[in-house]
Amino acid sequence: MKKIRKLWQVKFFKNYLILIISFLLLESIFRVIEGNKILTYSYLRIFIGLNIIALIISLLLNYVPKIVAKIFNPIITLFLGIYGIAQLGFNNYIGVYASLQIKSQASAVTSYFWEFLSSFRWYYYLLLIPFVLVLIYYIFIDKRVDLDMPKRKFTKKLLIFNIFKVLVICLLCFSYYITLKLDFMQNKYSTVSTFKLFRKPSVPSLAINEFGYIGFGILDIKEYILPGKEISFEIEYNPDNIQSGNTEIKEQVNIDNEIWKDIIDKETNSKLNNLNKYFISNEFTTTNEYTGIFKDKNVIVLMIESGSNIMLKEEYYPNIAKLYKNGLSWNNFYSPRNSCATGNNEMSAMTGLYTIYNMCTTNIYKKNTYFESIFSLFNNKGYYTNSFHNHFDAYYGRTTIHKNMGSNDFYKVQDMNIKYSAQYGKWASDEDLMDFYLKKLDERDTSMPFMSWITTVTSHQPYTNSYGYNDEYIELMPEDYPKDVRRYMSKLKVVDNAIGILLDGLEERKLLDDTVIVLFADHYPYGISTNNLNKALDYDTSIDNNADNVPFVIYNSELEKENFEDYTTYVNIVPTVANLFDLDYDSRLYMGEDLLGNNYESLVVFADGSWKNEIAYYNAGTTKIKYYTEKTYSDEEILAINEEISLKLEMSSAAIKNNYFNYLNSKISSYTVSE
Repeated sequence: MKKIRKLWQVKFFKNYLILIISFLLLESIFRVIEGNKILTYSYLRIFIGLNIIALIISLLLNYVPKIVAKIFNPIITLFLGIYGIAQLGFNNYIGVYASLQIKSQASAVTSYFWEFLSSFRWYYYLLLIPFVLVLIYYIFIDKRVDLDMPKRKFTKKLLIFNIFKVLVICLLCFSYYITLKLDFMQNKYSTVSTFKLFRKPSVPSLAINEFGYIGFGILDIKEYILPGKEISFEIEYNPDNIQSGNTEIKEQVNIDNEIWKDIIDKETNSKLNNLNKYFISNEFTTTNEYTGIFKDKNVIVLMIESGSNIMLKEEYYPNIAKLYKNGLSWNNFYSPRNSCATGNNEMSAMTGLYTIYNMCTTNIYKKNTYFESIFSLFNNKGYYTNSFHNHFDAYYGRTTIHKNMGSNDFYKVQDMNIKYSAQYGKWASDEDLMDFYLKKLDERDTSMPFMSWITTVTSHQPYTNSYGYNDEYIELMPEDYPKDVRRYMSKLKVVDNAIGILLDGLEERKLLDDTVIVLFADHYPYGISTNNLNKALDYDTSIDNNADNVPFVIYNSELEKENFEDYTTYVNIVPTVANLFDLDYDSRLYMGEDLLGNNYESLVVFADGSWKNEIAYYNAGTTKIKYYTEKTYSDEEILAINEEISLKLEMSSAAIKNNYFNYLNSKISSYTVSE
């Protein structure tokens, strides 16, 4: 006991033990809350990493006055506890872990800070336990055991001891490196090695599972200051395997393969050529029984802000229900959340690409152009295209983004001459938006069919106060529902009224039969807890990303209704619409597929690489798979699905970062000009 007490009186060991115990408690509490196992190889790696951090800090604290340690240790424990709480809250609220890569949205997030804070579960604050314990120790115990030790002179023995400390740290660093390389310590379902993930933590959920949330925080700072090498997939390409056409079926291909092959032969930029090889080799779709059923009709795409399946309650939302019950509807459509859900998901729905997981892709790359976007396809078919959003460019630079997507005209709220407020929460009315849209419809060139994209705003959070449209129709909503759900439903009533105005306006102008309406939601109302949402829905939104399940329908008054059970998401909208309208497009350029195609693979891919279909739900963060049926996948089948998803996510990311579609369009155009 005396030896232990004497050892404890050594400043280095005392600081080390305080820090390592605190760090291990923090990581253990975090993993338990997130449902991750502790007795795993990844936790062994985390244990080694935390020891390295604790030893290095203790070594540094050994050369400063004791009072510094007494201040530093509680502060670092408190900071890491708060950081962990924030990560848990962010993942629960947004659906992804926070990263420095999304700093561009920091000012926007402050607008709904209190709503964000109120979404925290009580048990997140268990991460403050280590701080409380450290504080108790320094206030009540430290004075009793921390006896004044005589100052030691620099001796040979002290030098050897310091060298030993450094050697131990070096040995642990080497051990940590080995854990990144050893086969048995790799995630068997991961398509990216642990070492590559360590160098570039591009998937935070997986990085947190492998390195701990403290380790990820350090890697995230490193990545922000010194970005690691991009994780890349080298594409195998055989020009002889690229078919030029098939006379028996009509392929959804409109880029001349011989021109594309020539571009590949002459391209010297390896990144661009890797993308060339990937897209030219991508699988294409073919025509089917739905091809061209809407040919030459008008189309309006409605992206509903914070939509959910609550919208399908016919007694409250008859207009939305009318569309859903009488159109092509999908029960398992998902709008997965990501770092900037509204802007990124809008971009995905317009381009058929996956956005970059840990950044506000639509803002950072807003100057990119996309000749394969939904606007461009309709422009090429002789349509007049435009887009509308009844808010201003506070969150996303749509004035630039929509123009570069190909929209002929974009109207933000300042252009609409309608009532709006710059104050967060006091959103403009979607009813006013539809009135303005119909006025613009009257001004159109009637010789051209039209394609419009409308993004609403009224149903945006917050739902915790009485201003705006929160209480407009609250008395109509079930009294046994939570107050925030009732306020949300009140806002949705305004959305439904707006859709009623649109339908009536189209009918009055004798345009309803010749117009197709595509409706989906950007994301579910994550300003409301899943526990409260569950009280208004007949399924559990808190498990398996069920909250991301939102309505999707394609409606035309002359269409025979059909309902589908296929799992799908917004990346499939462009190729599906392109086939229905018989547009000239190349299906190889999209990460999504034609939902009505003969070979459509039922699958939803979430931002972090998790996936879901009627058979199973795979969680990329925990690497667990949950089955819904008796059918199961082999390890090889799971890995094959993960490899396909990882390749799509990586190629989509690379295409956006390199403005690939602008490059490809320029190259193809140069051949056309030369001819």
